[in-house]
Amino acid sequence: MKPLLAILLAGCAATAAAQDGWLWIDDGLARLGVDLKAGACIGWFSRSGGENLLNTFDAGRYLQQSYYGDEDGSDWNGKPWRYNPVQGGSWRNEPSAVIEQRAEAGLIYAKTRPRHWATGKVLSEIVMEQWLRLENGAARMKFRVTHKGGTSHAPRHQELPALFVQPVLDTLVFAGAAGALVRKQPGFPNEYFRPGKGWAAWVDARDQGIGIWCPHAELLTCYGVRAGDRGDCSYLAPLRTFALTPGMVFEYETALVIGALEEMRARLEKMKPARW
Repeated sequence: MKPLLAILLAGCAATAAAQDGWLWIDDGLARLGVDLKAGACIGWFSRSGGENLLNTFDAGRYLQQSYYGDEDGSDWNGKPWRYNPVQGGSWRNEPSAVIEQRAEAGLIYAKTRPRHWATGKVLSEIVMEQWLRLENGAARMKFRVTHKGGTSHAPRHQELPALFVQPVLDTLVFAGAAGALVRKQPGFPNEYFRPGKGWAAWVDARDQGIGIWCPHAELLTCYGVRAGDRGDCSYLAPLRTFALTPGMVFEYETALVIGALEEMRARLEKMKPARW
């Protein structure tokens, strides 16, 4: 991994391109890819020329927007479910509808009509948008959801965003309320933690991995699947509680970095909102 100083001084200009149903940006330090066949979800983040750290096992994985409303009688593979617009698509891997996309001047933009995770219905009342760019090897991301429907839902924990990574990154690290590092190896089902410094990271046995900047998080939820097959993954979502209501527009910003734990921590704790 490159040292933090090299990352901060590189200042490479990002290039944007489209290829084989993907949109790509690369700044010579990191590479970010958006899968247009999965609702324009972020399906690749790596060092430039390196291996992908994100997990794309099904439409519900990826790094993506996902929101929750009230119980609606829907069924997810035999499990009672609720109103759940998912950017990637349904549990049957039916892709959401990308209605606008572009990659230019180092920026990716996409607009998506999501599917209901359980029923597979395209939800015309929900629009998801995203703006993505690279900044000295960090992925800067802005997400927006617009609710154009007429139904009010009760407040729920919302994933901001849902992040799935490769299972080799099996240790969750974050700063607690007093600033000391907390290390967890969560299993299944979900566990919940309260971050103290607005970031968290998944790392491997060498303390190398991927970190997320999430100053908006009230809680973190996470789990690990370790069945020894292709479905294994590590999952994390910064959570905030709010309701999907008619006319609602909700927007937030987050970021990803790659590297050694202490390098990621130093960068994430100094991170400020981007200028879009």
